[in-house]
Amino acid sequence: MRYKSSKQGGYTIYAVAGLDVISFAIDFTGADTKGLLGFAVERHDLTENEKYFMKGFKVFQDVFPDPAENVLVSTNEHPVQSFVWDDFTAKPEHEYDYYFYPVKGNPKFLQREKPVLLKVKTEKIFSELPEQHDVFFNRGVASSQEYARRFFNLPPDKIEDSKLQQEAYDWLTRKLREAFYKYIDRAKAGDSLFGCFYEFHFEEAVARFKAAIDRGVNVTLIIDCKNNGKDTVDKKTGKTKSTASFPKEANLEALSNCGIDVDGKNIIRRTARKNDIAHNKFLIYQPKSSAVPTEVWTGSTNISQGGMFGQTNVGHWIRNAETAQYYKTYWDLLATDPGAKEGSKNTRIENSTFKTAVDAISGNKTAAEIMSGADGITPIFSPRTGPEMLETYFELVDKAKSSACITLAFGVNKELKTKLLDNTYKNSVIFMMLEKKDEAKSTDKNKDAFVELNARNNVYAAYGSFINDPLNKWVRETNTQQMGLNSHVMYIHTKFLLHDPLSGSPVIVTGSANFSGPSTEENDENMVIIKGNLRAADIYFTEFNRLFNHYYFRSVLLDLKDQGKTPDDSQLFLDPTDSWLDKYKPGKLRRKRVQMFIDMEGVEKLVSAT
Repeated sequence: MRYKSSKQGGYTIYAVAGLDVISFAIDFTGADTKGLLGFAVERHDLTENEKYFMKGFKVFQDVFPDPAENVLVSTNEHPVQSFVWDDFTAKPEHEYDYYFYPVKGNPKFLQREKPVLLKVKTEKIFSELPEQHDVFFNRGVASSQEYARRFFNLPPDKIEDSKLQQEAYDWLTRKLREAFYKYIDRAKAGDSLFGCFYEFHFEEAVARFKAAIDRGVNVTLIIDCKNNGKDTVDKKTGKTKSTASFPKEANLEALSNCGIDVDGKNIIRRTARKNDIAHNKFLIYQPKSSAVPTEVWTGSTNISQGGMFGQTNVGHWIRNAETAQYYKTYWDLLATDPGAKEGSKNTRIENSTFKTAVDAISGNKTAAEIMSGADGITPIFSPRTGPEMLETYFELVDKAKSSACITLAFGVNKELKTKLLDNTYKNSVIFMMLEKKDEAKSTDKNKDAFVELNARNNVYAAYGSFINDPLNKWVRETNTQQMGLNSHVMYIHTKFLLHDPLSGSPVIVTGSANFSGPSTEENDENMVIIKGNLRAADIYFTEFNRLFNHYYFRSVLLDLKDQGKTPDDSQLFLDPTDSWLDKYKPGKLRRKRVQMFIDMEGVEKLVSAT
């Protein structure tokens, strides 16, 4: 939901509320900001009848010259020095009154001015028809001060206290695990579940499917079982090292351990095209009373511990029979294990036939068709016969009027970079959330050929990183690899983009496919293009903000470290003067972010607080 306050003292507050994240921006163009030291933010929780000033990290050095580790301070004494701010501590379906007090004076004698009031209500976790979309993100920030403070950077399975261990798992997964289990558990005898999964070895979740089978649900799962193991010979020792097929072996072991017959009617093994990944993660629901499926679960979440608790992931629950039927048509095709089998003599023809059949399910869409077309849901499946849909996704990023956001687990695609290289400050602002920093690889023969997108192109990137060395009051963090949750993608595993998310007709692209050639033209993948659903767009937007802000700070720290530098006091402490306002001059990133909220559309959901 989107909100706007009445003007007070020249300030207007804007907000976008997701489930438990609320993103704010303050329009200060009509205010007297001379001597402004920031804002004290007071939150009244009308649902739970609580009232308090929000907490923050940064302090005035004159007041706290040597702050203790992990100290949190009241914004009443140490104000927020930003016109863009997020509350990551909200709760779903709660009503809040936020009071933003402009603060002047000096650090040891602060003067609060009359506040600006904004009333906000967060979204429900589980909606009801006619709403079609529910969206669930895990925490995705195991590398955080909060995890270090609450769980001492321990892997959850190493926490001896069972209650604290459960709290750690719950904190990491948020509502993602609960929502997935709810999706499975509501299926009754005679209902059907048709699934398609890449990694399927988190036994707690697999057991939910076994329970569904036992209560009479018709469960049929297509599971990646490709023989991609390898034998490699060590040139020095001559010894052979064998690598097991992944995720085949892990999937089959989990199924067997949970009592599901891996050779029985419930399991279809996906074995064809062994060098390409059966990368889907979706589950179709068809009630006994219906001749067609009615709902589908999709997103980026593998059924693994790392998928649920580690790297960033999203689960997207869609209640739309037409969309579910598209998925069932695709599922029916995959159930035949299409494409070339091992030893085939007609590999090219069999694979081409498979891709052509996939294309025929939903066809290609251009960015222009999506932007000018009606609101709704468009499923897109892979592998495809060509790169047209990948070009469409990149065009949606490039042609945004105000802003675009994209998560990239495997770097910035060359075609996307080419589209954005000629962009200037006159173009929309682009935010990228990367797994790793975009930089020349050590194996590149011509490192001078590497070109970086940056503020010159109106592109701003954050990448997965963590505080490895204690800094000021920030303690050392861990990451999902050190915790044993993820070994490959440790931070950013989501695959979504947002085209003008704050417009009146936002576009979301989300699903299992990384924005790459192999994901589009070779792997089994699914994506949905959702246009015009403000609830879904607001949840995705606030969650992107949460992740981007978290990792942007850590990216900057890591960049400084790589340059042999350390943050100075101006970066670690609050500014005792109004010099921080310089960061909001026209052309600066922070000013651009404020303008995004000022230009926010969706008038039917824009509420003025009085």
